[in-house]
Amino acid sequence: MPIIHDDEFGKIVIRRSPRATQVRLRVAPDGTLRASLPLYAPLFLIKRLLKTSREQLRELQNQSHNEVTYESGMQIGKSHSLTVMPSTTLKVAREGRQIVVNLPENRTLSDPLVIRRIRETVVTALRIEAKSYLPRRLEYLAEQHGFRYESVRFSHASGRWGSCNSEKTISLNIALMKLPFELIDYVLIHELAHTKEMNHSQAFWQTVGVADPDYKQHRAKLKQQTPSI
Repeated sequence: MPIIHDDEFGKIVIRRSPRATQVRLRVAPDGTLRASLPLYAPLFLIKRLLKTSREQLRELQNQSHNEVTYESGMQIGKSHSLTVMPSTTLKVAREGRQIVVNLPENRTLSDPLVIRRIRETVVTALRIEAKSYLPRRLEYLAEQHGFRYESVRFSHASGRWGSCNSEKTISLNIALMKLPFELIDYVLIHELAHTKEMNHSQAFWQTVGVADPDYKQHRAKLKQQTPSI
């Protein structure tokens, strides 16, 4: 998908859709902007909308930023941590198992620009963890409970923890690495069950229940979480 860059909002991913009737901008769960527009609409319409809607977009991003609070020393995923160091220039980078924030005196961790830079690096860290852990765990659970799937892929812009299509391709949100291991397993089993039942019928939940007898508790706990990064 095409990407344009804005000095204030960073990268904006563009998606053309035959169902789109107008140009729209929204804030994705990862805090970045997503643009949708009709198939043959010119790209300058997005830039014009950016120019006329900056204040509204700032408010939407601020609301998204408020969902995530970063603190020095906090755990990121399963194996990373956040370290804040004083600096004269702003820089955020992954160094081994640490996400190091070089923070100038005139910036704070609640600054929208700082949050955006941290999020970009957190996405990288969680993607590394997800690719290392989730495929192996998915394969193990499938073998244990007699499921078959074709492939697995990863995302982070979706508001869903996972999905499974009719070709038995399972998509997993890298934000899963924020969850306790038992909730990760619940999501994986949920999507594996969709390889047999492409709905949420009674038969589907029976299939889930065989592999995860505590699925009702796990489902309730998952509803208290959000896949935003």
